[in-house]
Amino acid sequence: MKTEEIISLFEKTKVLQYGHFILSSGKRSGTYCQCSKLFIDPKIANRVCNELTKKIKTQINKTIDYVATPALGGVLVGYEIARCLETKSVFFERVNKKFELRRGFHFKNDSNVLFVEDVITTGKATNECLEKLSDMNINLVGIACIVDRSEKKVLQEHDVISLLKLNIPIFEESELPEELKNFPATKPGSREI
Repeated sequence: MKTEEIISLFEKTKVLQYGHFILSSGKRSGTYCQCSKLFIDPKIANRVCNELTKKIKTQINKTIDYVATPALGGVLVGYEIARCLETKSVFFERVNKKFELRRGFHFKNDSNVLFVEDVITTGKATNECLEKLSDMNINLVGIACIVDRSEKKVLQEHDVISLLKLNIPIFEESELPEELKNFPATKPGSREI
């Protein structure tokens, strides 16, 4: 899929939304990426995740034993990528505001783990999970996401494999541009759920 085709699909499915949004980080944006909308239609989710899987396979030349994701946003994309890779899928959940593996999830020692997100903006959730992974006896073989909208390299020492890289500015509440001040702010993310 070409970039224009992906953007058109994302606008049609309301993955890309425009207005005034409060991101999970508390920062503000005029564009929101609601990747969960892709998973309303399994055919679209399959198509998008197959495209991302192709990119993953061209950049990672190792067997991937597990796909790990953060809940809530990464669970569906992580599962679908794991299905495409024919491997296992586990997810981190917030417990007392910190990510943990629960439900009996674990990694076998020396496993090759791919970390997958739906959207990376500030990298906060990803970095929290990567910190947990760094304490485990695993090999982190890569990081992938559907949309990378980070403004700079937010993940130390890691490149991100993404289906779509977007340059979408984010703002502190105190530094909102005039065009965002005219829209009521909504908070579509899931961090505090």
